[in-house]
Formats: sequence, structure tokens, C-alpha cells
Amino acid sequence: VSAPSRSPKGFPKLKNDTFLRAARGEETEYTPVWCMRQAGRYLPEFRETRAAQDFFATCRSPKACCELTLQPLRRFPLDAAIIFSDILVVPQALGMDVVMTPGKGPTFPEPLKEVEDLLKLRQKVDVTAELGYVFQAITLTRHSLEGKVPLIGFSGAPWTLMSYMIEGGGSTTMAKAKSWLYRHPDASHRLLRLLADVIADYLVGQVAAGAQALQLFESHAGHLGPEQFQDFALPYIRDIARDVKSKLKSEALPLVPMIVFAKDAHYALRDLARAGYEVVGLDWTIRPQDARAQTGKDITLQGNLDPCALYAPMEKIGELVQKMLEGFGTQRYIANLGHGLYPDMSPEHVGAFVEAVHAHSRHMNKQ
Repeated sequence: VSAPSRSPKGFPKLKNDTFLRAARGEETEYTPVWCMRQAGRYLPEFRETRAAQDFFATCRSPKACCELTLQPLRRFPLDAAIIFSDILVVPQALGMDVVMTPGKGPTFPEPLKEVEDLLKLRQKVDVTAELGYVFQAITLTRHSLEGKVPLIGFSGAPWTLMSYMIEGGGSTTMAKAKSWLYRHPDASHRLLRLLADVIADYLVGQVAAGAQALQLFESHAGHLGPEQFQDFALPYIRDIARDVKSKLKSEALPLVPMIVFAKDAHYALRDLARAGYEVVGLDWTIRPQDARAQTGKDITLQGNLDPCALYAPMEKIGELVQKMLEGFGTQRYIANLGHGLYPDMSPEHVGAFVEAVHAHSRHMNKQ
């Protein structure tokens, strides 16, 4: 007897499944495209909606998250939406304080300093109690999308979250967090295991709420060398894929495609391609042909235009997109940037990027 399904019923029928088809390695008429941080400050309407609100208060408002998620889709023919939220809601669920400091970014007033500080974290997290507001935002947004495109849910990966929790914010060296890996390997593994378990439950909850794909952001992979990545990042990235899939099965939830994006981790591409994810996201520092050679034919790749290419003149953006598509090929491929959009980018240039992906890939498919 299968477990009673928690998946909410009655969602609008999906009209454009190109992104999901590409993620699963099925043939597509054109190459789908979305942008990391497409719901962001580069849009004047985003700045207006967010103007007076505290950042994490916005994250906790399903209505605000839904509106911010939909804004870029009103402007551009994107092939996927990604729920507006933040990776640091997970440390908050573990009981840590995080505030968004203007001009500085996220700040932890009391970061983890000593191994004993791990005892202050919640050891068992009820994700529905702590992060239910994200699930509500996903369900509301999935209905509000009216089946236009699929909705992506996401989480930060364990090492990236651990580095924030110890550094207390952004850092150019990650020296405090990395010193834990060298000085306190056992405690580091305890923290990473705790995070991996919460993340798996959180991602499963997002699917139950209506997410149709999931992305895991290992944004700080580039601060690790190959050996530290092997020891402290990759095992947890693998475990999350495995645990999410087995929980989705046992709860009779849809098996949605999963994407892993480990920024600056080209040294680990072969391993990432075998880590249990359907899609491997790439930053802009690797050639498409090299990425294909390392990941093989059974993986969909996502990426990887340099975000700064969007500062180029409009016609130049088209040329860069064409070159990128020629490098990846139009199939088993999702076009994206190699990282998120920056706040000072022109919406017109983002539009030119999206249109160029559609136009060039359609043309190439006809050839």
C-alpha cells in the first residue's frame, strides 16, 4: 500500500514543459532558458515591491514571494520560474539569527565560533513548522503561474550554509569556516550531516507544496580544493539527491528533476555528473565542450554565460549566445547565466539574452 500522498491536487495544467523535458534529457524544440536571480533588484518593479520591507520579512510573506517570482515572467518569455526565497532560511530554521544589512548583505550576529556552539542548534527540525512559509509561497505561486511554466524550488548545500554560519556573512577567503575543516573535522561532519538531513526534508517539502524541479546551490564550492570538496562537500551533495529521491518515492510524490550547481568546482565535474542529479549547472569559467567531455552524454548541462556579458551591446549578446549554443548543442541543455543577475543590469539586455537563446536554438534545430 503506498503512503497517502501529500502532494496538493488541483494545480493548473502545465502548458510549457520544455525546461522539464530538457532536464530529463528528452528532445526539445528549442533550448529552454531561465536566469539565476531572475527575481531581483535589476527589475524596477522588484525594487518597488521590496522597498519598505525587511528582506527576511519578505521571504516569510507567501504573497510577496509569489509576486516577486512572477514579475520576471511578465516581462520575458522565460521557460521556468524559481521561487523567491533565500538559502539562509535553513540556518534560521536551525535557530540562528540572520539579518540583512544594507550594503553588506546577510549577517549572523552570533556566528558559530567554537565546536560547543553546535549544541545551540536545533538537532531535530520540523521543516513544516520552521519553513512552512516557503511551502505556502510555492503552493500559491504554482497556482498563480496558471501552468505557464514549471516552478523550481531550491536550497543551499551544506558546505555553503556551514561557511555562512561560521563566517557570519560573506567572506573573500572563508578562512574561519575552512579552519574548522582542518582543525575540527569531526565537528564539521556533524554540522554538515545535520544540514544535509534538514535540506533533504526541506526539498521534499517543496515538492509536496508544488515545486516541479529542485536546485541545490553549492555557491562556495570554489573556496575548497579538490580534496576538501571530496571530503566535506561531495558526500553530502550525493546524500541529498539519494535521500530526496527515496523520500519522494516513499511519500508517493512526483520524482522531479534535480539540478546541482557547484560554483567554481570544475575539478569535480566528473563526480558531480555521477552524484544523482539530472542536471549539472556550470559557472562561466569552463568551456561548454570541456564540460560535455567531462560529464558525458547522460547528463543535462545548465549555464553558463558570463553574467557580465549582459553589459555588452544588444547585438553582441546575440553573438555570445550563439557561440554558447554551438558549444553545448541545443539538446540536453538548459541555457542560463554562469551565476546570478547583478542589480545594475538592464532588463532590456536580459530580454535580449532570453530571445537570443530561443531564436538561435530554434534555427539550429531546423538545420
